This record gives sequence, structure tokens and C-alpha cells, in this order.
Amino acid sequence: MKQISRALISVFDKRGIVDFARGLERLGIELLSTGGTCRDLEAAGVPVTRVSEVTEFPEILNGRVKTLHPRIHGGILADRTKSEHLAELDQHGITPIDLVVVNLYPFRETARDPSADFDQVIEMIDIGGPCMVRAAAKNHRGVLVVVDPNDYPMILETLEKGEDGVSDELRRQLALKAFHHTKSYDQAVAGWLEEQLEPMASRFPTRLTLDLEREFEPRYGENPHQQAALYRRCDGQGIFGGFLQLQGKELSFNNLLDTDAARQLVALFDEPAIVIMKHNNPCGVGRGDTASQAYRRALECDPTSAFGSVVACNRVVDRETAEEMTQLFIEVVAAPDFDEDSLEVLSSKKNLRLLRCPTFKSEARQSDPESLDLRSVEGGMLAQTGDQNRDEPSDWACASRRKPIAREQSALELAWKVVRQVKSNAIVIGNENQTVGIGAGQMSRVDACHLAVGKAQLEIGGCVAASDAFFPFPDGLEVLAEAGVRAVVQPGGSKRDSEVIEAADARDLALLMTGRRHFKH
Repeated sequence: MKQISRALISVFDKRGIVDFARGLERLGIELLSTGGTCRDLEAAGVPVTRVSEVTEFPEILNGRVKTLHPRIHGGILADRTKSEHLAELDQHGITPIDLVVVNLYPFRETARDPSADFDQVIEMIDIGGPCMVRAAAKNHRGVLVVVDPNDYPMILETLEKGEDGVSDELRRQLALKAFHHTKSYDQAVAGWLEEQLEPMASRFPTRLTLDLEREFEPRYGENPHQQAALYRRCDGQGIFGGFLQLQGKELSFNNLLDTDAARQLVALFDEPAIVIMKHNNPCGVGRGDTASQAYRRALECDPTSAFGSVVACNRVVDRETAEEMTQLFIEVVAAPDFDEDSLEVLSSKKNLRLLRCPTFKSEARQSDPESLDLRSVEGGMLAQTGDQNRDEPSDWACASRRKPIAREQSALELAWKVVRQVKSNAIVIGNENQTVGIGAGQMSRVDACHLAVGKAQLEIGGCVAASDAFFPFPDGLEVLAEAGVRAVVQPGGSKRDSEVIEAADARDLALLMTGRRHFKH
């Protein structure tokens, strides 16, 4: 294949473009360019030819038409292996273009800007850019196409090796990346236009297309005989808000699921809090004046189940907390950060995975139209908005004669936060500072109550309980009361609410109703 001798550069994202162009020029590659890119290169002293000089036609319609011309697209699309194509180029005075460096107008960013009006968003629909990218990608055996500024150093290094460095595999990889680039762009345009026609489509578009990029492949899925991969959104959000693994083994499929659940739960607490997660259910939650105090309280709930768990903290992990953690086998610790002393302590656990990641922001996710909760079913997907909004205890109604005292109210709020992350049917028993017993994933609510009581390793007397959905019969509440629970929070809404309230009053229980359930299947 002929060595690359001519490049066309037209980019909106100008990160690194001047240095890249200089590198191409040093290799003797002729540069063509348009609009703002051309002006930037000229200002930097990089020799460049304007596309209008090649087409012998000026840019028109406020720049809408500049590269849509046979002397550009003929130079890109000509098949170098076909003599008739090369003859036609000679006949019409068209010089081949061997390298196309293009990225597109910032459509997504403009569409998300609340100050941008309809006409401004329309202007960000790129026409010439996608045409050049697709043309170069189609003809990748003769044309290199580059859409990602992060690839510039690799491209220069490859070109410096001469024509032998530009392999067929590299050409295909760049072409694939280019088609993904234009597909994602068209998807964003179509999604935005549908929102203009049907506002509900901002949540549930008529055609849902996922734009995800593979991040890495764990060794296996939930079980060793299953394969797995982690994908991230292509809008720069990043897994867990953009995490950095500081040490430890490769993350597993189950590690990722548990870390996600633990981060979402611990973020519900404003005070220092720790969540210990196992098999996608919390087995201990504690809060305190310090992270170490919160950790001890979380661990007290169920130290047996905590073996091999994932731990999430909503504060910087310090030495004292780290020293506590080293006394137990833990798979993952996720936190906003780790101080130097804690890293020194935790480094003794070579396999322990430490993840530095931002605190989960439920409000940001709730307002993000691309953040749908998706579940796979055979032949399709179920989609719903996330259960992310914070509950307001001031909106809860007291249905019993006795109102909860301040200590009970504080404990009820803690238990209600935790029960949201427990698999249904779910019951959480707790005190002011920690969970005491958790009943998860039971087919009947009364069984969940029995399990929560049976799992308790701390004193239940004087504790409170939370139920993720209403009590269909008084029996579950009676199990809790007999164990020593003194106050209960639940959504209400059962046909037998009156019987449940009567049972609470008969046992002098405080019973709050939230009006909102939190099933988690």
C-alpha cells in the first residue's frame, strides 16, 4: 500500500491537534483543512492548504457546505486497487487523501444545555463530518480514519515506522471505531428529535439503543462457567462515577454488583456510615461520629456473613478504620478516598481491592434521561426509572395511638434507608446507630420477619423495624413485637391496614406509614 502523503484535518475537539499536525508535517504529509481548524493551524505556523483552494469553491451557507465536493470525497473514496478509479482521479485532477482526521460537532453537549434553543441544537447536527468519516472508514484499506484525539500519539508513532507500520488490522480497528463514532452521534440526534416530538420519550424512547463501550472482562460471571464483561456508557460518566483501583486482584462480576449496591446505600447517609454488602444484600450497616465507629457497628450486626464481603464508606478511610478492616477477610473496599496511613495498613492485604470513587449522587442520576434501570428478559428488556429519590420522614403519617419517641424516630429513619437496598420481601430491625437483624428475599413477609429476628445477634428489645412494603396481615408485625420491637415503619396500603394498626395499638407499638414502597426484586 502506498505511503500516506496527504491528510485532511477537520475537528471540533481541538485537543492536541496542533501538535499532531506538526508531527504529520514533519513526516512530509501534506495537510488540508477547513474553518476553525485551518485557522488554528495557520496561527500556529503549521503549513496547511485550505479545502476551498482544492475544491476551487468557497465555504457557503455559514459553513454548512465546505467538504461536500467530488475533489474531497473522490480523493477519499477512490479504491487504490482499481486502475479505473485511479484513472478517473487523473482525468478529473483529483489527488488522493490518505488520512482523514475528523471529529464531530458537540451535539450532545449542546442538546443538554438548558439555555440552547431548538435552532442552536439543529446547527450542531454535523453533515460533512460524518460523510467524511464514513467514506474513509468504508475505504479503510486505502485511508486511515482517526476520530479520537487520544489516538494521535499512537498514529504518529505508527506513521514514523513507514508504510510497514500501518497494518490491515490497525486500519480495520480505526474504521470500526469510526463507525461506532457516527452511530453514537446519529443515535443522540434521533433521541433528541424524538424528545421534541414526544416529551415522554426523554424517559422511554420508542427505540432504545444502548451506546456502551467494553471496559474490561472479569474472569467469569456469577459462576465460573459463565463469561462476563463490564461495559461503560460512552458519555464520559464512568463506572461508579469514575473509579480508580488502587490495589488488589481483578474485580469480579459479583464484586461489581455488590459495590454498586453498597455505594448507593451508603450515600443515603449524611453522617459517617459504613455498609457491608454480601450477595447484593446488606448484612450490616452502621453510622457514627467516625468511620471506624460506624464500621464496628456495621460489623456487629452479622460478623459471620461479613466474611468475604464488599464494604462501602462515605468518608475518607483513615488508619483506625483500615486497621479494623484488616481483621476480617474483605473482597472490596470502596470509598471517596484513602489517606496515606490507611493505604500503608491495607497494603498488607495484597488481594484486597481498594476502589477510590466519588460518592454516589442519586439526584444527578434521577435527572439523567439516560439512567434507566434495565433488566433482561428473554427476547427483550424491561426498563424503569431508578428508585433514587430520598424519602422525607416529615411526610410520614403516624397511624398508631403512640407516636415514636425521638430515639425511635432516628432509628426508624436508619432502618428505612437500609430496607430500600434489601431484596424483597425485606425486613430490617435496627437501633439508632446500626442494623440489628435483616430478613431478605423471602416469599412471605412473615418469614422475612422471622428471619430478621433469627439473624439478630444484638439486643432487639427497644429496637425498631422497617418493611419495604405493607403488611398483608398482622402476623408479621406481631412477630416483631414479640421479639421486642417498639416501633415500625412501613408503606401501608393493605386492605387489612386497620387490622395491622389495631395489632400495633394492642401492643403499644408506634406505627408509621410512608405511603411509598421500595420493592427490590
